[in-house]
Amino acid sequence: MWPRLYPHPENLPRLLFADRDGRIYDHPYLLAMGLSGYDVVLPQEEDFIPLPIGSALYVLPDRHPVGFDPEREVPVVLRENPFAPQEPAFAVAGYLAPAHTQLYLAPYVEARPDLPPLPLFSYASVGWHKGRFWAAAFRSDFDHRQEVRFFDEARIARAAQEMLKRFAENRFVRHLVENCVKRYRCPAARNFVLKRFEAPAPCSPSCNARCLGCLSAQPQDGPHIAQERIAFVPKAEEIAEALVPHLKGAKRAMVSFGQGCEGEPLLQAKLIEKAIKLLRAGTSRGTINLNTNASLPEEIGRLRRAGLDSIRVSLSSARDFYYHAYFNPRGYTFSQVKESIKQMKKMGGFVSLNLFVFPGLTDEQDEFEALCEVVSLGVDFIQLRNHAIDPIWYLKKIGFKSTGKCLGIKNLVKKLSRAFPRLCFGYFNPPLR
Repeated sequence: MWPRLYPHPENLPRLLFADRDGRIYDHPYLLAMGLSGYDVVLPQEEDFIPLPIGSALYVLPDRHPVGFDPEREVPVVLRENPFAPQEPAFAVAGYLAPAHTQLYLAPYVEARPDLPPLPLFSYASVGWHKGRFWAAAFRSDFDHRQEVRFFDEARIARAAQEMLKRFAENRFVRHLVENCVKRYRCPAARNFVLKRFEAPAPCSPSCNARCLGCLSAQPQDGPHIAQERIAFVPKAEEIAEALVPHLKGAKRAMVSFGQGCEGEPLLQAKLIEKAIKLLRAGTSRGTINLNTNASLPEEIGRLRRAGLDSIRVSLSSARDFYYHAYFNPRGYTFSQVKESIKQMKKMGGFVSLNLFVFPGLTDEQDEFEALCEVVSLGVDFIQLRNHAIDPIWYLKKIGFKSTGKCLGIKNLVKKLSRAFPRLCFGYFNPPLR
């Protein structure tokens, strides 16, 4: 009889692996496992959902997958392709569609030492069951603003060209269209040209942090960047010219300073202050938001007085040591980040946390307690964003040491909800107006 300690193997997804040419297979009997910190665990049936539309599967080069052998009841490193002996087997992970949050990462063992870090994507545990792919995840936001089924490529191409024609001399618009829409297919920039939802407003080429997972600037031995950083500072008038019409006409309109293709927007606070005043002179409609590391409390106050509605504060960990190990701040500390939250709340603003969800770290008991201290400052909303980073490389770089007491990601959310009944959760910046 199958032991009660584990779900029956017929009810769980099987391990996925790839050959050297990138072809993906499901294993005849090994089960998909999950990575939580450094620990490899067998997820429960309820931890898996069908792989969301818009997700992607990635092969992890020179990294062998780890599956669960139900007969021996032990994890097994799959080094060889069972369908082609002596050929290597490589791990497969899922990059989840927006609005979905990972519960476990894809476990792997490095085939050789000193591998370069994986690109800056998230790597959720995935498997194969009953004729389809499954992911260890849950839907954390039912907002459909970035669902692929609502992006018509021909319509986007026409809208992008119309936007370029309408704002022919505007460098800010040209950057959004030529780089963000056409080159990187940024969902927010695509929504901008489609005149709906949240529009991005990048403006800062510089930064006062050196984040391990920075999407737009890395040292030579770091991960490959996801996109190049904006190379100029737009004028406030350029920003307002493009975004006043968006705030006036877009459904659930929002403008957000602070994007993955820039540094820290607070370093351009005077520019943003001027831009906000111009935006509000043009319309009182829509939400003006700032995605930020919240390093400069006095600048948060400046922008709130100008008309800023909300801030979203990026957070890899609420524990001081791990926070500094990831962000590598230049000229500020985590204490100033907390002060920025207090400043925004004191002035009646809305505060979200951009919580980088990393199973095994985010859901540790010690992390929960530290996170409660941050939330108690007045946080209104937590965005459950998957941490886009090579899991093992990241843990090594921050000097992670497990306490062995994990709550689970879903249970973490439940405990936070009980502790803070007015706290809301999601994936995207919420519109306030």
